[in-house]
Amino acid sequence: MLNKNKIFSQREVNVIPDVSKALSWLEAHPDALKGICRGIERETLRVKPDGHLATSGHPESLGSALKHDWITTDFAETLLEFITPVDQDIDHLLLFLRDIHRHVARELGEERMWPFSMPCIIDDADEIQLAQYGSSNIGRMKTLYRQGLKNRYGALMQTISGVHYNFSLPLSFWQEWADVKDKESGKETISAGYLRLIRNYYRFGWVIPYLFGASPAINDSFLQGREVKLPFETDGKGMLWLPYATSLRLSDLGYTNKSQSGLGITFNSLEEYVRALKAAIKTPSEEYAALGTKDVAGNWIQLNTNVLQIENELYAPIRPKRVTRSGEAPSDALLRGGIEYIEVRSLDINPFSATGVDADQVRFLDLFLIWCTLADAPEMSAEELLCSRKNWNRVVLEGRKPGQVIAVGCEEAQHSLVEVGKTLFADLRRVAEVLDSNQGSTQYQQVCDQLVASFDDPELTYSARILQAIKDNGLNGTGIALAEQYRHLLNEEPLEVLTEEDFARQARESLAAQKSLEESDTLDFEAYLASREG
Repeated sequence: MLNKNKIFSQREVNVIPDVSKALSWLEAHPDALKGICRGIERETLRVKPDGHLATSGHPESLGSALKHDWITTDFAETLLEFITPVDQDIDHLLLFLRDIHRHVARELGEERMWPFSMPCIIDDADEIQLAQYGSSNIGRMKTLYRQGLKNRYGALMQTISGVHYNFSLPLSFWQEWADVKDKESGKETISAGYLRLIRNYYRFGWVIPYLFGASPAINDSFLQGREVKLPFETDGKGMLWLPYATSLRLSDLGYTNKSQSGLGITFNSLEEYVRALKAAIKTPSEEYAALGTKDVAGNWIQLNTNVLQIENELYAPIRPKRVTRSGEAPSDALLRGGIEYIEVRSLDINPFSATGVDADQVRFLDLFLIWCTLADAPEMSAEELLCSRKNWNRVVLEGRKPGQVIAVGCEEAQHSLVEVGKTLFADLRRVAEVLDSNQGSTQYQQVCDQLVASFDDPELTYSARILQAIKDNGLNGTGIALAEQYRHLLNEEPLEVLTEEDFARQARESLAAQKSLEESDTLDFEAYLASREG
């Protein structure tokens, strides 16, 4: 028995960084975690009562998708995106998000919000209308960018929905942890800290789709006759699934751009990251050059023929971010002020929540992201980044498979996913105790105790629970039922932190701002695009 324990502890040391000193420091400095900032962006397709894609335009009563602070669109007119302001209070953050859902549910009439990440039945990709932002140059450019995405990757892929979680640690943390004096003089140190977080996220972030992945199945209309090598099972009625999958959204069926894998974008220093990102938007692509920038009729079909049209086209499960100034590129903002926050992009829509995300997920992400900041994170080569993708692929395609293993870096050594997960949670629980001590509660610890059980019993994961439901009632049937249930619930609930006048004012002011922008444009569109290229 003693030998077994010795072997197990050695495997723990190999696969999980030793964070004991950092955790002891954190326990001695609990105030360093007071003031965490968070924000949420949730995407959802508008659908008809029968679960098919809505064909109506973005409701004007919601305001301008170009200029509204909280309600916009993503790729398509039917793909809503809700954005919360930055918030330090989890309950208030989620109530704000719920108020947006409540208001929109009332404005949509008979339409519903699709409760899954993978799209509803879309028989013809031509049904998908690109998001429209008006006649201003910036509005036209946003639509053209989406036209480029459609031509490069197909419109169906772009209708996949997710939840993005924005997270930043308070200045007090960096002052205590890294002896930073203020944000400006400490921006390099803070940026290095967030890059450390990102490297650990790539190594261990597969835990997010394991726990919260909720897209183990798709409608066969998503493939549009495309052949895939995955061993799907089917009900013969248009539903395809993998028995141990967690998040097909994060698989090669979802967001992929093979030409991006050779870009060599790493996260070892901010300067390296920005340099590689800037190179990518200047690197010509033979494949996209063959498309050209205009069709035979002279209509624009993409912004340019480079590997990335703009920086946001880089598909990544996590991004370093800073709020940009008007006309500023994201990478220039990072160079100017350093990393301000990180954006987690690996969350599927939570089908068990009317708002697509819940407090347990937010608290888990807090714990995990803090752990990623504290844990040692050696530099990662581009090769190791690709190796880490293999772990993610294992988890998204067959994460619940009995005996599933995880590799470390590019090593051949394999470790039990269950052992790695439970070892990680032992650390997370110590972080949870610190956060709970600040709030006089046990909520973070409760989340740890609840979620760690998913490693011994994979049937507790979101993917297993939703797979059982859709096997019983069909993918479309389950989606329709949940969409109707949430529509009714949200319609009945009163607003709690916002008012109808708040939404009416946002709608009015956003429409007026868009109109003003359209009236003030002095350049024609071609000259505008040329000025941005310059």
